[in-house]
Amino acid sequence: MTDYTPLWSPIRIGTTELDNRVALAPMTRISATEDGHATDRMASYYQRFARGGFGLLITEGIYPDTAHSQGYLHQPGIATQGQTQAWARVVDGVHAAGSKIFAQLMHAGAQSQGNRFVSSSVGPSAVAPKGEQLGFYRGEGPYRVPAALTLAQMKEVREGFVQAALRAQEAGFDGVEIHGANGYLLDQFLTDYLNQREDQYGGSPENRVRFAAEICRDVREAVGPAMTVGIRISQSKVSDHAHKWRGGVEEAEVIFATLGDTGIDFVHTTEYRATEPAFADSTETLAALARKYSGVAVIANGQLDDPVTAVSMVADGSADVIALGKAALANRNWPQLVRSNQGLGELDPSVFAPLADVKDWELADPA
Repeated sequence: MTDYTPLWSPIRIGTTELDNRVALAPMTRISATEDGHATDRMASYYQRFARGGFGLLITEGIYPDTAHSQGYLHQPGIATQGQTQAWARVVDGVHAAGSKIFAQLMHAGAQSQGNRFVSSSVGPSAVAPKGEQLGFYRGEGPYRVPAALTLAQMKEVREGFVQAALRAQEAGFDGVEIHGANGYLLDQFLTDYLNQREDQYGGSPENRVRFAAEICRDVREAVGPAMTVGIRISQSKVSDHAHKWRGGVEEAEVIFATLGDTGIDFVHTTEYRATEPAFADSTETLAALARKYSGVAVIANGQLDDPVTAVSMVADGSADVIALGKAALANRNWPQLVRSNQGLGELDPSVFAPLADVKDWELADPA
């Protein structure tokens, strides 16, 4: 029988003490009010995972400002005092159920397909993301060609992340995760074909990671040592699942070492399969590379539904915490089930339909 003990050992990430190594991965839910306020149903949704034994919850992407950051209609924000107060109710419920919760701060950039503040989008360069918008999240047709951010606008984006992190701190969140993955703005800067800049933010990996590193450093300094800060990183994107960093392991070293030097507490890697090698000419996973070069704690996400696979990443030292997405939706008490050697249920496809709106979680499968 597999020994799952490594999953249940406590861990400290930054100043956050976790009871176990199992986290809820951030998942787009588009279930906020039209003006971006978290709702009672969202509070119920997150509290259910807390009651199910997840040591850490990471929220869906939250937009940080009232300019170009919103990516989806009915996406929650933390750009106003009202939005902050709405999140405080969610946070209080999670804490009451015994879990910790991080706010994921997300600027959609060129991948925005629904923004109630502006009708345009921005990116590192005037290059549209590949593919088409997600009908699943109320999008239609190709992505727009964004306007290339000026240096002055980039400064405003940085300040937006800082203010959002401070509001998250005010709302009682235990930490913030800066979204640098999945094709959103900071990942667009990391991506060679989307970033055609000729200034200090384009060209080499050192330049392309610079903007994300500046934001990590800004947020770290603003919230102080009492709040945990990290960043999510991936190679693949919403609209380009096959993307790999052209520079391979060498590029990964630059990216993770640079981010690790900013004073953050963790890196959260997400791949289609977290346990597979990150590059064809290497045996190491992206999580292992992050652990090796960043020098900070690593959260790993990507097809870790099977407890045997999940515990292997913690046991072999390639990750400190594993994050579950679909597996958590299928089993909102996954940690409790695994810990008590009970069987896991199959994912109900209706959880995602039709617009990934949060269901009435309290009405079924009570804790």
